[in-house]
Amino acid sequence: MTTPLRTLLMASALAFASPALSQATGPNGEALAEDQTFTYRVLDEHSSVDPQIVEDVSGSEIVRDLFEGLYNQDADGNLVPGVAVSHTVSDDKLTYTFTLRPEAVWSDGKPVTAGDFVYAWQRLADPETASPYQWFVEVMGLKNAGPVMAGEMPVTDLGVSATDDHTLVVTLENPLPYFPLTTTHASTFPAPKWVIDEFGADWIKPEHIVSNGAYVLTEHVPQERSVRERNEAYWDNAGTVVDKVVALVINDENVALTRFLAGELDRTEIPTGQYPKLKEEYPDEAVVFPRLCSYYYTINVSDSAPEFLKDVRVRQALSYAVDRDTVVEKVTQEGQFPAYTFTPAATAGFEVPTVPYGTWTQDERNTKAVELMAEAGYGTDNPLDITLLYNTDEGHKKVAIAISQMWKQTLGVNVTLENQEWKTFLEERGNQNYEVARAGWCGDYNEASTFLDLVQSGSGYNDAKYNNPEVDALLAEAKTMDDPQPNYTKVEEMIAEDMPIIPIYHYTEGYMMSPGIVGSWPTQNVEQNWYSKDLYKVATE
Repeated sequence: MTTPLRTLLMASALAFASPALSQATGPNGEALAEDQTFTYRVLDEHSSVDPQIVEDVSGSEIVRDLFEGLYNQDADGNLVPGVAVSHTVSDDKLTYTFTLRPEAVWSDGKPVTAGDFVYAWQRLADPETASPYQWFVEVMGLKNAGPVMAGEMPVTDLGVSATDDHTLVVTLENPLPYFPLTTTHASTFPAPKWVIDEFGADWIKPEHIVSNGAYVLTEHVPQERSVRERNEAYWDNAGTVVDKVVALVINDENVALTRFLAGELDRTEIPTGQYPKLKEEYPDEAVVFPRLCSYYYTINVSDSAPEFLKDVRVRQALSYAVDRDTVVEKVTQEGQFPAYTFTPAATAGFEVPTVPYGTWTQDERNTKAVELMAEAGYGTDNPLDITLLYNTDEGHKKVAIAISQMWKQTLGVNVTLENQEWKTFLEERGNQNYEVARAGWCGDYNEASTFLDLVQSGSGYNDAKYNNPEVDALLAEAKTMDDPQPNYTKVEEMIAEDMPIIPIYHYTEGYMMSPGIVGSWPTQNVEQNWYSKDLYKVATE
């Protein structure tokens, strides 16, 4: 059982002054706040805190605190040591050997070993785990990933092994230049086999969970709150400042803003359309910066999709009729970037290609959209009826209303808006029980394939079920190219033609943030892989 040791560690924390309390100043000489509790708002209940099961952004934020992978990221998004202190690469670039730090231990005191990573990666690939991120082992390029995922080979044939407790060896199918970047993803974090064997799916409950990150899970009330507190066994506990992190589920963004202004939250999202006003009223609290994410609508083109959605003219017309400038300037108003490609300009090493419809005026796009819809047999005399699905959120609702009005006014399309709570929404969209659905994707690593792999036919998040063999071939070839940009350009051009998705905008991140926490927030990291251990609260009085 893990609880007795954790209780002992907590008792030890009370008996001695914590490093946070002993630190009088922050990294830049700032006076630290006495209370180092960071409280923030999340829209929905997270999907899981199991590293191999979690699939959403808010859940991954929690997992990055509870668990630590081979590498972390610094405030600029650069790789920094996590459990691994270094790695070497073979001459043929197929074998990576990671050296793990010997001082890393789990919260129950057991050492973190290379075997814990082997187990986790095999668990991720194992069909029996049914991980929504199983496909990531293939994205990583691990040897035999495909056959293992398909159940054609045992998990022990996956390209990962432990030479000894502190040496992890990874074998790739083909050279993959950005492979180290994938190791910051939550699905690659180690897992405690002995705890999972004992408690099964219940292993992630606060009373059972054992983790190796800077924090431990101490409370979880579904649909209400999740609390994590310092892991005194963490190897860099002395360098951690924030003692406690509280995530509160608040479904209404305006209610969240009210609670922020009342001092109950240290961070919340800026409600849709309110940034200009809030920046003027609260210049020190309203913060906006670029984010490696795309906001888009996915169109069901699966075999079971309605026939009208299988008509490329209809899909193109729906995309062309979206006035993206109006969406970002009148609806969202946080400096988002109108999107005509899936991959954002913020992506490292990526040059945004020019796709034809992105160069037209909106009047030209509208005219072409009307022509295409008429060619497909639809118009004012024969209007098209479409259901637009989105997850419950005031911002998503405002965008959906605006776009549905554009479709109605330009194309005569009748739109039924349908909203669902997060987990139901993910299930329905993933099972293609929709016509057009809201979607958003934030890069799992900073390289264009993290976006474009979603239009690969076998991707676990290809919710459109788009299948283009040429796109698949281009993406497969890109993984071994020194300069994959030409392939990425072709893929963007092809999906702009086939239109299985409708890019709407590329994100900025808009927060209302306590002045005490602003200085430590990694605003220069477009991936927004933040770690509570790197945050600190300065005294504001």
